[in-house]
Amino acid sequence: MNQNETVKFNVDNEREKEVNRIIFNVYEALNEKGYNPINQIVGYILSGDPTYITSHKNARSMIRRIERDELLEELVKNYLKNKQV
Repeated sequence: MNQNETVKFNVDNEREKEVNRIIFNVYEALNEKGYNPINQIVGYILSGDPTYITSHKNARSMIRRIERDELLEELVKNYLKNKQV
């Protein structure tokens, strides 16, 4: 592969649904425990440290089923989709 080419990533639709469900469930579990869900999820994405995510409602094990790059991809995609550009 030529280093000047852009690599394309593609997540299939069923995987997207699963990732979205996991993100929502993790968000809810963090919120229920009194954490700031956004800060905790960002901390996890940046560090890879699963202790940023509560074990409440099995959230920690759920989020570990998603690669961090896949999680970030889904968050960026949903952010851009909801923006009026």
